[in-house]
Amino acid sequence: MALSSEKLVSVVFLERPLYSANEAARLLQIHPETLRRWLEGSERAGVYYPPVIREEPIGSDVVTWGEFVEAGFLRGYRKRNVSLQKMRPFIEKARVEFEVPYPLAAIKPKIDNKKLVYALQKDSGLDPKLYLVDAEDDQIRWAAPVEEFLEKVEFNPAGIVSRFFPMGTKVPIVIDPEVSFGVPQIRGIRTELVAESVDAGEPIDMAARSWDLQSDEVEAALSWERSITAAA
Repeated sequence: MALSSEKLVSVVFLERPLYSANEAARLLQIHPETLRRWLEGSERAGVYYPPVIREEPIGSDVVTWGEFVEAGFLRGYRKRNVSLQKMRPFIEKARVEFEVPYPLAAIKPKIDNKKLVYALQKDSGLDPKLYLVDAEDDQIRWAAPVEEFLEKVEFNPAGIVSRFFPMGTKVPIVIDPEVSFGVPQIRGIRTELVAESVDAGEPIDMAARSWDLQSDEVEAALSWERSITAAA
């Protein structure tokens, strides 16, 4: 199927390589081997489990923007006591329907998409614990993990996740593939550099002046950097 120019631009954007698996896992605060299983599949007790995010294993440790976003999406389902392998049939159907390789990065929060996603999860036999959309009292709602995900992302006009806010959109930490090569930053200033200034003994108000940030932005940078260090 030929892609429209808008779809082609979206695919190119999603397929931009950005991270190693270790770095992507660190930023998402998940175990690196968990991410690798989602990307490349795994074999346990003689049974092969195919990738969840990729269509096929490609033998690469490089993580694209689309793969990073989808891993961030799946992270919300890890504690539901259901293997994420069961998400694979739904993702395969969604790839065809959305005409993008990373459909979880293209679920734009509009009612029409909720209805479409609801139909896709039914057609694919998705385990109810992994539902993206719930229906109750004739109302279709995003499931709790999806709501949490939507509170951390920003969509571009094409309906693709263009920016990721790891601490939520109310906190100024941004992961943007087009700024600082996807390194967490605040208005273009890498959070790791801000944290290094404070860790070196610079008071928060002085660090704020040095980096032309607000004090609360410096504190947000510190909080973020300490959270990923603690999770490592």
